[in-house]
Amino acid sequence: MQVSIACTEQNLRSRSSEDRLCGPRPGPGGGSGSKARAALVPRPPAPAGALRESTGRGTGMKYRNLGKSGLRVSCLGLGTWVTFGSQISDETAEDVLTVAYEHGVNLFDTAEVHAAGKAERTLGNILKSKGWRRSSYVITTKIFWGGQAETERGLSRKHIIEEIVRAMTYVINQGLALYWGTSRWGAAEIMEAYSMARQFNLIPPVCEQAEHHLFQREKVEMQLPELYHKIGVGSVTWSPLACGLITSKYDGQVPDTCRAAIKGYQWLKDKVQNEDGKKQQAKVMDLLPIAHQLGCTVAQLAIAWCLRSEGVSSVLLGVSSAEQLIEHLGALQVLSQLTPQTVMEIDGLLGNKPHSKK
Repeated sequence: MQVSIACTEQNLRSRSSEDRLCGPRPGPGGGSGSKARAALVPRPPAPAGALRESTGRGTGMKYRNLGKSGLRVSCLGLGTWVTFGSQISDETAEDVLTVAYEHGVNLFDTAEVHAAGKAERTLGNILKSKGWRRSSYVITTKIFWGGQAETERGLSRKHIIEEIVRAMTYVINQGLALYWGTSRWGAAEIMEAYSMARQFNLIPPVCEQAEHHLFQREKVEMQLPELYHKIGVGSVTWSPLACGLITSKYDGQVPDTCRAAIKGYQWLKDKVQNEDGKKQQAKVMDLLPIAHQLGCTVAQLAIAWCLRSEGVSSVLLGVSSAEQLIEHLGALQVLSQLTPQTVMEIDGLLGNKPHSKK
C-alpha cells in the first residue's frame, strides 16, 4: 500500500537520495539542505516549429480531470518504472521525456523505489535541464518503499505518514503538493480515508493508481467506477501491456532486450513462461485480426482498450525508446474506433469480463 503525491509548480531540484521529488525542505538560512547534483548537458536547440510547451494543441492528445478534481492531465502519461535510471541511459530517457512532452503528455509518474531512487533523480535532472514552464506539467511520485533502514520505509511520521489523511492534508497545506492519491489500496481502504477526511475536515484522496490491462480487470472495471461516482476518486492505471506481455514479442521465449531479461525481474520471466503466461500469449495472438482490422498494433489496441474504461483519468506508459513511445501514442487514434461491438468481440476472445457479484 503506497501513497501518491501530485507535486506543485515549484522548481524541481536535482537531489541527493535523501530528498524527495517535490523538493527538499529549506535548511537553516533558507538553503536547500543538500548539495545539488550536476544536471545533464542540455540538448541542442529544437528545430524551428518544434513544440516548446506541452499545450496539447495540434498533437491529438486528450485531457481528462484527475478524478473529479479540477486538475487536467493527459489521458496518456509517462511512467519511469524499470526504465529511468535502470534499463535505459539518461540520454535515452531525455529523448523519451522530450517526445512525450512535445506530443502533449503532461503527467510524469515516478516513485522513490524506482531504481532505488535513481529514477526520481534522473527525471528531476532532465526537467531542470529542459527549462519547461513548471506549470505546464504534473509530477506524481509514490512513497512507502524508501531506504533499507526501518525508519526509511513505510508510512510512519518519521518517514512521511502516520495518520495518512491528516499528514497528507499537512503536506498540501504546506505547499509541498497540490493533490494526493493512493496506490494499490483496496476500495474499502480508500472509502475509509475519504470518510475520515470528511469527518475531520481534511483533504481526501483524488485518485487511485492501479494495475489494469487485458488480463487484470476486476478492480478498475468493477470497484473503482463506484468510488468515482460516489466520492470522485478517479483512476491512474499502469502496466497497460502487462509488462510487455501484450505485444506478441515474447512468443513463448524471453528476448535478451526485454524487461523479463533484466536482472531482478526473474518474477516477470517466470510469469511469461508459466502456464498462465502461455495462455495469455495465445489470447494476445487471437487479438491480432482485430488489430489488423483497425489498422493498428496489438499494443495500441490494448492501450486504447484501457483508455475506454469509466473513471480512468490517465494510462501510464512505460517505454524504452522514443520510437516505442510514438507507437504507443498512436493508441489515441484507435480509441475512437473502439465501438461497443468491437469491445464485445474482444471480451468474447478474452473470456474474462468481470461481472457484478450483487
